[in-house]
Amino acid sequence: MASFGFAFKGLATLIRTQPNARIHVLATVIVVIAGCYFPLQPSEWLWLIGAMAGVWITEAINTALEFLTDLVSPDYHPLAGHAKDVAAAAVLLAAITAVLIGLIIFVPHISAVQ
Repeated sequence: MASFGFAFKGLATLIRTQPNARIHVLATVIVVIAGCYFPLQPSEWLWLIGAMAGVWITEAINTALEFLTDLVSPDYHPLAGHAKDVAAAAVLLAAITAVLIGLIIFVPHISAVQ
């Protein structure tokens, strides 16, 4: 049970300290609401859940790496900067992939309404 407590504490830290995580909260809520509005197939939900999870997981790993890098390298070091940049790139790639998956799923549903 303590492990769950630590995990939820980490999630709260992620959302409280990272502005991009709050954007991910908003995007997640919008996607879930849109998914409830349109008649999605179970496979479409699986793709959306996977995409959202990918963004959240990479954001969490990016944040953990940033915290750790700041701890071990409080002064600027090019390698620390590279580590942070590559971790941020992972989040960017996950977010782009999630947007593409969302477009592939939602555009046909939106088009059908018009």
